[in-house]
Amino acid sequence: MLNIPSALAAELKLAEAQVAATIALIDEGNTIPFIARYRKEATGGMDDVTLRELDGRLAYLRNLEARKAEILRLIEGQGGLTPDLRAEIEAAGAMQRVEDLYKPYRKKRATRASKARDAGLEPLAELVLGQSLAEGDPLEIAAAHQNPDAGYGTPELALQGALDIIAERVADDADHAALLRDFTRRRGSIASAAADAGEKTVYEMYYDFSEPILKIPNHRILAINRGEKEGRLKVRVRADADIAVGMLERRVVKGQSIFAGPLKTALADSYRRLIAPSLEREMRNELTERAETDAIKVFAKNTESLLLAPPVRGARVIAIDPGYRTGCKVAVLDERGKLLDCTTIYPTPPRSDISGSMRVLAGYADRHGANVIAIGNGTGSRETEEVVAGFIEKYGKDVRYTIVNEAGASVYSASKLASEECPGLDVTTRGAMSLGRRLQDPLAELVKIPPRSIGVGQYQHDLNQAALESALAGVVENVVNRVGVDLNTASASLLGYVAGIGAAVAKGIVAYREENGAFTDRRQLRKVPRLGDRAFGQCAGFLRISGGRNPLDATGVHPESYAIAAEILRRAGVGPEALAEGGVADMAERAGSLSRLAAELGAGLPTVRDIVAELQKPGRDIREDAPPVVFSRSVRSFEDLFVGMQLAGTIRNVVDFGAFVDIGVKQDGLVHVSRMAERFVRHPGEVVAVGDTVTAWVSSIDRERGKIGLTMVEGG
Repeated sequence: MLNIPSALAAELKLAEAQVAATIALIDEGNTIPFIARYRKEATGGMDDVTLRELDGRLAYLRNLEARKAEILRLIEGQGGLTPDLRAEIEAAGAMQRVEDLYKPYRKKRATRASKARDAGLEPLAELVLGQSLAEGDPLEIAAAHQNPDAGYGTPELALQGALDIIAERVADDADHAALLRDFTRRRGSIASAAADAGEKTVYEMYYDFSEPILKIPNHRILAINRGEKEGRLKVRVRADADIAVGMLERRVVKGQSIFAGPLKTALADSYRRLIAPSLEREMRNELTERAETDAIKVFAKNTESLLLAPPVRGARVIAIDPGYRTGCKVAVLDERGKLLDCTTIYPTPPRSDISGSMRVLAGYADRHGANVIAIGNGTGSRETEEVVAGFIEKYGKDVRYTIVNEAGASVYSASKLASEECPGLDVTTRGAMSLGRRLQDPLAELVKIPPRSIGVGQYQHDLNQAALESALAGVVENVVNRVGVDLNTASASLLGYVAGIGAAVAKGIVAYREENGAFTDRRQLRKVPRLGDRAFGQCAGFLRISGGRNPLDATGVHPESYAIAAEILRRAGVGPEALAEGGVADMAERAGSLSRLAAELGAGLPTVRDIVAELQKPGRDIREDAPPVVFSRSVRSFEDLFVGMQLAGTIRNVVDFGAFVDIGVKQDGLVHVSRMAERFVRHPGEVVAVGDTVTAWVSSIDRERGKIGLTMVEGG
């Protein structure tokens, strides 16, 4: 059977020993974040993304081996398992190959071939396939196999029944299937046509469309699939049938035979009636899976960038959720996101109470010391932004403002979690609070929203929802554990993503905190109900305690390595209290050779390296490296734009064909992938990520359709 560690090592270009060690860690029940952070010696330093890929492929290969065992059992039960077939099945490296080999033995519904076999026409089929008769009349030979009672009462019908058996046998041959699958994949194309050519839809570019299977980009596959699902398009896979049939003839037809003509007829029938439709379904499924996998990766990458957006610390926020008829809901939050005040203002049509709205904002700035205004980017955002900019100019307040992506805020505000966190508040106030909090700490707030509702991908509602949820949950878990969590302030939503902690234990931690006060020592986690030794080992290093009894609890050093950290501090000549004072900036110099230090301490070099980094800057937030939040835009309306205008903007979404940039007007501008750099860019993700601040120039303006084209190449 397949050597899984060896196969994974070859596929992922890793050493077999590190793959085997990683598999052992996974099988022991360790979480991916824990393995990535605290078992680098075993994994060779694999990051969480690579580990998740390995974990996914491990599950696939184990399922493959289980399926092989099941198929071997089934074929053996039918008495059809030969040594050669067993060897082929055991050597198969893909599920498709295994299923191809099993196809002749799979129970089928009644077919033309099964009816012919039941009528005793298999010997005639063997004669035709054997191609040993060079003389004679095929129909005369077929006459000896007539079976009137079964519906084969003439030589022609008997011969046709034999050809039906051959057609099915050829279609069931794994090697024929593999050859024609490869041919279709290399030479075939996807073609689409309008269901109603006279109807104007967004799919008009696909009304008479064809593109090679090997070249069609993933976003076009998803667009065509959606058009077909909505009944706007008819889609086919096209491949040259004559070439395909010729390939079968070269493999099957041998020498001169009186059955050469009928045999070729059977091969053509096999391809057109059985093989081509099956391959069409396969190609469509394969393309869809490829496109969905890529879209999920793009969605995951965008979500990761959004979650890693830097927090705006120390901000007292006036959060405004814009609207028209019902007004703009306003929530004032202190530095920790606690609600201080709320109201509704009406700066937008139909009321347009601009002066009254400005007075309310001025009062909040004076009364609560608010220094940042966060405006949601939904309906009414542009008009609200104009009023806020005018307020700052008129009143001269030391207040900045920015636009916040409000995707998913309404989902959170109407959720059970929101009602539990903010009892007694209406949905609109919760929505405004969420906007303000996602500026203060994006990660802590966005984990409360189902990742697919954040809206930073393409065709997310058309994707395999189980695969999407799994991938995004992994991304959130990776980010939460990379950043670390304050044990005494984190919500249950955030704690639930920490390695080794589920939703129930997270609620238990919050309940323990509320009953017993703040945690002062990581070891207190063991007192939380249902948080056993294994869970403690997985989660402890990711949970931070500021001002606790042990300064190491405020770092990413795992409790299992406290003795090593203490010895490093001792050798450096500093006490643990230095960590509470901001760390030891020159710890790397004090530590000297890390290789020698690791050897002397009997520890792994990666562990020692990570400990020294933590002692230099305890609890460093990796989000500090992200681009800063952009405040106060100069452009506030579509009418302000002109071609050639230079702008600063924030990347809101990255898709296969480009990136959408928030430039301060209601409609995001699009930078096509061809206009992202002077060099060739295969995918926008090579150049930008969600949350990046970029400089762009307006390249086109479609005022009628409200579309803005941008370029990141000056003069491009």
